[in-house]
Amino acid sequence: QVQLVESGGGLVQPGGSLRLSCAASGFTFSRYAMSWYRQAPGKERELVADITRDGGSTNYADFVKGRFTISRDNAKNVVYLQMNSLKPEDTAVYYCKARNYVEHWGKGTLVTVSS
Repeated sequence: QVQLVESGGGLVQPGGSLRLSCAASGFTFSRYAMSWYRQAPGKERELVADITRDGGSTNYADFVKGRFTISRDNAKNVVYLQMNSLKPEDTAVYYCKARNYVEHWGKGTLVTVSS
Protein backbone atom coordinates (compact mmCIF):
# COMPACT_ATOMS: atom_id res chain seq x y z
CA GLN A 1 0.00 0.00 0.00
CA VAL A 2 1.45 3.31 -1.10
CA GLN A 3 1.68 5.88 1.67
CA LEU A 4 3.12 9.36 1.96
CA VAL A 5 2.82 10.81 5.45
CA GLU A 6 3.77 14.42 6.08
CA SER A 7 4.71 15.69 9.51
CA GLY A 8 6.36 18.67 11.17
CA GLY A 9 3.73 21.32 10.58
CA GLY A 10 2.46 23.63 13.27
CA LEU A 11 2.23 27.20 14.46
CA VAL A 12 5.34 29.36 14.16
CA GLN A 13 6.01 33.07 14.49
CA PRO A 14 7.11 35.16 11.50
CA GLY A 15 10.83 34.77 10.98
CA GLY A 16 10.82 31.32 12.52
CA SER A 17 11.71 27.94 11.07
CA LEU A 18 10.12 24.54 10.61
CA ARG A 19 11.27 21.31 9.05
CA LEU A 20 8.68 19.20 7.31
CA SER A 21 9.17 15.49 6.69
CA CYS A 22 7.41 13.16 4.31
CA ALA A 23 7.82 9.44 5.01
CA ALA A 24 7.21 7.15 2.06
CA SER A 25 6.29 3.48 1.99
CA GLY A 26 4.81 0.94 -0.39
CA PHE A 27 6.89 1.87 -3.43
CA THR A 28 10.53 2.18 -4.48
CA PHE A 29 11.24 5.67 -3.17
CA SER A 30 14.56 6.14 -4.96
CA ARG A 31 12.86 5.76 -8.35
CA TYR A 32 10.58 8.73 -7.80
CA ALA A 33 11.19 12.43 -8.07
CA MET A 34 9.72 14.17 -5.05
CA SER A 35 7.99 17.50 -4.67
CA TRP A 36 6.49 19.72 -2.03
CA TYR A 37 3.34 21.66 -2.85
CA ARG A 38 1.20 23.95 -0.76
CA GLN A 39 -2.36 25.19 -0.77
CA ALA A 40 -3.45 28.26 1.11
CA PRO A 41 -7.12 28.85 1.98
CA GLY A 42 -9.03 29.95 -1.08
CA LYS A 43 -6.07 29.46 -3.38
CA GLU A 44 -4.92 26.82 -5.82
CA ARG A 45 -2.28 24.28 -4.95
CA GLU A 46 1.16 25.45 -6.02
CA LEU A 47 4.58 23.90 -6.40
CA VAL A 48 7.06 24.85 -3.70
CA ALA A 49 10.11 22.73 -4.52
CA ASP A 50 11.14 19.50 -6.14
CA ILE A 51 14.11 17.18 -6.14
CA THR A 52 15.36 14.53 -8.54
CA ARG A 53 15.50 10.83 -7.72
CA ASP A 54 19.11 10.92 -6.62
CA GLY A 55 18.87 14.30 -4.94
CA GLY A 56 21.36 15.77 -7.34
CA SER A 57 19.14 18.55 -8.62
CA THR A 58 16.55 20.77 -6.98
CA ASN A 59 14.12 23.40 -8.13
CA TYR A 60 12.31 26.11 -6.16
CA ALA A 61 9.44 28.47 -6.67
CA ASP A 62 10.61 32.07 -6.71
CA PHE A 63 8.68 32.88 -3.56
CA VAL A 64 10.76 30.45 -1.45
CA LYS A 65 14.19 30.73 -3.04
CA GLY A 66 16.83 31.41 -0.44
CA ARG A 67 14.50 30.49 2.42
CA PHE A 68 13.45 26.86 1.86
CA THR A 69 15.60 23.80 1.18
CA ILE A 70 14.38 20.45 -0.10
CA SER A 71 16.41 17.32 0.55
CA ARG A 72 15.92 13.57 0.63
CA ASP A 73 17.33 10.49 2.29
CA ASN A 74 16.83 7.49 0.04
CA ALA A 75 18.08 5.14 2.73
CA LYS A 76 15.28 6.28 5.04
CA ASN A 77 12.64 6.91 2.35
CA VAL A 78 12.08 10.45 3.53
CA VAL A 79 11.98 13.84 1.85
CA TYR A 80 12.39 17.02 3.86
CA LEU A 81 11.53 20.67 3.50
CA GLN A 82 13.54 23.01 5.70
CA MET A 83 11.69 26.31 5.94
CA ASN A 84 13.45 29.37 7.31
CA SER A 85 12.48 33.03 7.56
CA LEU A 86 8.83 32.09 7.46
CA LYS A 87 6.26 34.71 6.52
CA PRO A 88 2.53 34.88 7.19
CA GLU A 89 1.93 34.27 3.48
CA ASP A 90 3.62 30.87 3.85
CA THR A 91 0.58 29.71 5.82
CA ALA A 92 -0.87 26.73 3.97
CA VAL A 93 -1.33 23.00 3.97
CA TYR A 94 1.90 21.47 2.66
CA TYR A 95 1.75 18.27 0.62
CA CYS A 96 4.43 15.97 -0.69
CA LYS A 97 4.15 14.23 -4.03
CA ALA A 98 6.02 11.32 -5.54
CA ARG A 99 6.26 11.27 -9.32
CA ASN A 100 7.37 8.62 -11.75
CA TYR A 101 4.99 7.29 -14.38
CA VAL A 102 2.31 7.75 -11.74
CA GLU A 103 1.85 10.23 -8.94
CA HIS A 104 1.23 9.67 -5.26
CA TRP A 105 0.15 12.38 -2.85
CA GLY A 106 0.19 12.68 0.89
CA LYS A 107 -2.67 14.14 2.92
CA GLY A 108 -0.77 17.24 3.98
CA THR A 109 0.40 19.00 7.09
CA LEU A 110 -0.76 22.46 8.16
CA VAL A 111 1.75 25.26 8.60
CA THR A 112 0.52 28.45 10.24
CA VAL A 113 2.78 31.48 10.42
CA SER A 114 1.36 34.02 12.82
CA SER A 115 2.31 36.17 15.77
